[in-house]
Amino acid sequence: MLLDTPLVGADSPPVDLAAKVARLNVQMRHHSAHDVLRAAVEAVPSLALVSSFGAESVALLHVASQVKKDLSILFIDTQMLFAETLAYQRAVAIKLGLTRIRVIRAADTAMHDPDGRLHQRDTDACCHLRKTAPLQKALAGYDGWITGRKRFQSGTRAALPHFEVEAPGGDIQPRIKVNPLAFWAAQDVTDYITENRLPRHPLVAQGYPSIGCAPCTSRVAPGEDHRSGRWRDQPKDECGIHFVDGKMVRTGERP
Repeated sequence: MLLDTPLVGADSPPVDLAAKVARLNVQMRHHSAHDVLRAAVEAVPSLALVSSFGAESVALLHVASQVKKDLSILFIDTQMLFAETLAYQRAVAIKLGLTRIRVIRAADTAMHDPDGRLHQRDTDACCHLRKTAPLQKALAGYDGWITGRKRFQSGTRAALPHFEVEAPGGDIQPRIKVNPLAFWAAQDVTDYITENRLPRHPLVAQGYPSIGCAPCTSRVAPGEDHRSGRWRDQPKDECGIHFVDGKMVRTGERP
């Protein structure tokens, strides 16, 4: 047992999530991603892993398959993904034996984006419609969620801990966010995928080290930042599904 008391539970009294998360971060600071994920599964009664099935996603999905094969996995299909991503999602699920993948889609795209060009007029609005809103609805039934974010990926992630309290505000209750790969470097991801003989997203070899929706993702030249192909030439490097201090992170600066 990695934790001396549960984080949340039917038999537990109300607890201070911030204090519990701080303790978890101290306990797991030097532990492996597998240990961090095991601690999260023990500590949070209802937990889901959110995956884009993008360039690096297979590493965390493999860790999850070893820790808890039937972990709930949420895959957001924005209906603007690369065809390669959709095929890769199906192939990885079979390869790793993932049995509880739930595909999330926005229900009102025809109303709010009838011509499919909202991303050309307002990328934030498009991300909210196709990713943030459907994900927040899907997460309503969970006490916490797991992400594949890493410190090296962008400025907004430079101080990322293993565990966070996410407090979106409004009617959304605070929940735990878990980042098992927070301290991994880019080479760690590459080495893990290679050592475990995991399938790579087919677009990685074509110059896409970070993969999102097709209209807003471009190739990255040698020497460019890892995520420079996402929303290129715009002051934005996050889609908006992550919150810091109750605000959605959408740009390269912390709100």
